[in-house]
Amino acid sequence: MGLTVTAEAKTGAEALAHVEREAFDFILMDVHLPDANGIEISRRILEIRREARIIVLSTDSDPLRVDDALLAGVMGYVLKSNAVEELQRAITAVEAGTRYLSPEANAALLAGYRRLREAPVNALPLSPREREVVRLIATGQRTKEIADTLGIGIKSAETYRRRLMQKLGLFSVAEITRYAVREGLAPK
Repeated sequence: MGLTVTAEAKTGAEALAHVEREAFDFILMDVHLPDANGIEISRRILEIRREARIIVLSTDSDPLRVDDALLAGVMGYVLKSNAVEELQRAITAVEAGTRYLSPEANAALLAGYRRLREAPVNALPLSPREREVVRLIATGQRTKEIADTLGIGIKSAETYRRRLMQKLGLFSVAEITRYAVREGLAPK
């Protein structure tokens, strides 16, 4: 498989500028960019170019991060520790139109799902801010929108979301939405 690198970006802003000017067959996106979250940049790229095929590179297989990436619309999730071996398989799968998760990311996602199925939702009380974050997630707001609504930074909004999901034992937006409706935090 012969691939040619046609552009590189060191920041999310540079990546968005490249995508606005031209289309790419594949985009390899780092999760941790100096100026932004790579998953949020991927989401924005897909708003500009729905046909973009994005493979995320990450240092961790946190099920919440993998879930965020999939919900953003990325086609692949590869761990940097295995990038050399996994990238070829990811590109081949994505080129064929299927999603690709590295084995570690897949295992983490399944483990999170199993934990969710085996344990009831945690009854720990939520702070007023946590209740607001649950409501905003359930109404379809993404991390950047939550940050804007609450007047906090994107990283703070991500932290609230991650801790909240861990506290409740929920691992997807759909699960949080069901929880929010059941608890009266969002309309049915």
